[in-house]
Amino acid sequence: MDVFAQGRTYHRAAVLAVSQLACLGNHTVTGLLSTAGRQHDDWTADYRFFSQDRWDPHRPFDSVLGGVLEFVSGQAPLVAAMDDTLLRKTGVKIPHVAYRRDPLSPAFHTNFVRGQRFLQVSAMLPSSPQGPSAARAIPIRFEPAPPLPKASARDSQPERVERRKLGKYYNLSTIGSDAVAATRDQLDRQPNGRSRVLVMGVDGSYTNQTVLRRLPDRTTLIGRIRKDAHLFHTPQEAQQPDKGRKRSYGQPLPTPEDIRKDDAIGWQEVRAFAAGKMHTFRVKTVGPVLWPKAGPNMPLRLVVIAPVSYRLRAGCKLLYRQPAYLICTDPNLPLADVVQDYLWRWGIEVDHRDEKQLIGVGQAQVRAPDSARRQPIFAVACYAKLLLAAAQLYGPAATQANLPLPKWRRNRPDCRLTTGDLIRQIRQDLWGDAIRTMERNSSHFAHQPQSATKCPKWHWPLSAAIDHAASG
Repeated sequence: MDVFAQGRTYHRAAVLAVSQLACLGNHTVTGLLSTAGRQHDDWTADYRFFSQDRWDPHRPFDSVLGGVLEFVSGQAPLVAAMDDTLLRKTGVKIPHVAYRRDPLSPAFHTNFVRGQRFLQVSAMLPSSPQGPSAARAIPIRFEPAPPLPKASARDSQPERVERRKLGKYYNLSTIGSDAVAATRDQLDRQPNGRSRVLVMGVDGSYTNQTVLRRLPDRTTLIGRIRKDAHLFHTPQEAQQPDKGRKRSYGQPLPTPEDIRKDDAIGWQEVRAFAAGKMHTFRVKTVGPVLWPKAGPNMPLRLVVIAPVSYRLRAGCKLLYRQPAYLICTDPNLPLADVVQDYLWRWGIEVDHRDEKQLIGVGQAQVRAPDSARRQPIFAVACYAKLLLAAAQLYGPAATQANLPLPKWRRNRPDCRLTTGDLIRQIRQDLWGDAIRTMERNSSHFAHQPQSATKCPKWHWPLSAAIDHAASG
């Protein structure tokens, strides 16, 4: 309620939020109105909610982060993951839309699609506070990452110089570094948040000089590096020259790929949860090491994870995945925590899939600059609220809601609640009353009308939602 300045704005946001989750067809603004049974009303105020109303789209994520911290015991660190995603768009007049590489294009041919790029940070909610376990990624930050506007041939020389300066800020590394700092500030604003360490898992695109050298205090970064990265020992006092400048780096280390192949460095076994069950990973670690990208004042820990064997089906030949090379900015972090915290990063990929396919993020057809920025953030905030509410109601390790599981899933009762299960539960709660009302009204007995002494509750007609889904 404190996010919005007026009560009617809050009521409109609540109706749109529930419609965002329960919509059956395309998740456009008119689709949300049809889901709420307001397809015959004036829609001007609903579009102005995204384009003109004064409310901060990042404020709803503060309560989500506070709810996640209630499940993280004591002074345990907050584990999060950061990654960017692309919302496909076809309109040529939508702000911040540009051609981007299609992440689903085959390896032998790169395709390009038009879309909006957003950056997301998700907090990990573990199923069990003791030992390695599954974790659900809940979004706590979602912000646009637009490219640098296209240059014009009519630009003057001062404009070209200013454009080169802006190029240092309109890039994914700088936006990611700002997102890490904003997440650290967001955590500090929570009760007992300053005493917690933020552990951020990223992929190789964010393990670079820009992000590492601007890392805030009380923040640990775990990211992938290249297998041919140049690493160094920390400088020893005996190796320092008697005169002149002191050495910042020690003797060079073998590359991560050479360390993996070196039999002199032994393997360690680490138990961690991944892909629905516990696995035993073979790991090598070297630390502290120095990497010129991070600078001489940041000791790192190198972790090499051996390829994991798997079979596509029973009786198939044994296949192997690619090895992983990680660095951790905290050399004292336990090795098991480094591996588990990074494996949880896969949850943000699941978030991207559910947000686009089930929640409808990016389907709204809006062109106003504020609407194009705030409507996807609002949809992701609705998704985050849904996951947090499910954890508070059923528990982080729940496998079933109030609805019974379908027959084909009864043999797998240990699967956690999916986003589809939660959406079906919402639709059952909303439209169950509408169906029962229709059954009561179909009777030939007369009903005495009751006087309205209280504010009427929301009425979610099932017919409007079905009509919208059929027309889409």
